[in-house]
Amino acid sequence: QVQLVESGGGLVQAGGSLRLSCAASPRIFSINYMGWFRQAPGKQRELVATINSGGSTNYADSVKGRFTISRGIAENTVYLQMDGLKPEDTAVYYCNVGNTVGDYWGQGTQVTVSS
Repeated sequence: QVQLVESGGGLVQAGGSLRLSCAASPRIFSINYMGWFRQAPGKQRELVATINSGGSTNYADSVKGRFTISRGIAENTVYLQMDGLKPEDTAVYYCNVGNTVGDYWGQGTQVTVSS
């Protein structure tokens, strides 16, 4: 049973930074993409950022220039560096990994940005 374990969430003031991490265990093979989604209370889950096997990245317009997605050397890890956080970034952030078999989700980590 593959598990995605997220960490790095927390409470931060507006303008601050957080770094989210996600590690897969056991290892996932033939990864097509890794990404982060978020869901705020009363809203649908939305894409934040993805990175594919070739290293190409994609960002939601709302986070461009503030968030950076990257993959770890182990390749089964993905990070989300979040700078210039805003109260509207408050949400539960989910890690998502897709391969040739299907896709996997983490349990989520809470990010709260105070004004």
